[in-house]
Amino acid sequence: MATAVAPAFAEDDADELAKKLSNPVAAMISVPLQMNFDFGAGLGDGFAYTMNIQPVIPIAISDDWNMISRTILPIAYRDYLPPLGGDTSGLGDITQSLFFSPKKPGPGGIIWGVGPAFLIPTATDDFLGAGKFGIGPTAVVLKQTGAWTIGGLANHIWSVAGDGGREDVNATFLQPFLAYALGHGATISLNAETSYDWVANQWTVPINLGVSQVFKIGGQAMSFQVGGKYYAEAPEGGPAWGIRTTLTLLFPEK
Repeated sequence: MATAVAPAFAEDDADELAKKLSNPVAAMISVPLQMNFDFGAGLGDGFAYTMNIQPVIPIAISDDWNMISRTILPIAYRDYLPPLGGDTSGLGDITQSLFFSPKKPGPGGIIWGVGPAFLIPTATDDFLGAGKFGIGPTAVVLKQTGAWTIGGLANHIWSVAGDGGREDVNATFLQPFLAYALGHGATISLNAETSYDWVANQWTVPINLGVSQVFKIGGQAMSFQVGGKYYAEAPEGGPAWGIRTTLTLLFPEK
């Protein structure tokens, strides 16, 4: 039996959901399933796949404040590991962030949130995780004006426990982002998921450009994004470019 497709959103409804998706601390439950296909690793023909399950759950803690839980659970495959041509697959380490954010924008329309970030050593293979428990601060700040969203998200994590035989974790993550609403629930976005490993003195800088569309199937609101990725900087043997697709389930308040 064919799946019934509900009538299209009213334009205002689709645009409002698209606007919330561009805001990392919006008061809306969402479950992004982000699929990354990276190429050019290892000796140049290596392939990496990572599916990030990223539930975002806002929790009202007072009349004026929300706590936004953002989780990243990676499921990964790599085919370019030593010995030459070695491969592995499994879970990576979970990154859990908690942002305490005012429910209303501040002066000048600034939206912000701060809180802790945790690195949880859930990896099933040494190549897929750090083997350390880590903690540090995280913050996000942005402004939405007209069709534009501009802002940045950052965290820094230090290892505090874990496998004594593994390298310590001392890493900074910086994600400047820019999005433009095209109307009818469509958005074009650009970000750089920059990280710096202070132990290895190594930058990793993938730049992502994508286009997304909000739609509804049956009673379920969702968004689909597709885009390209270019590694402006990567560790030796890291990937050179990639493709990203993201299906996000949306659960707006009724």
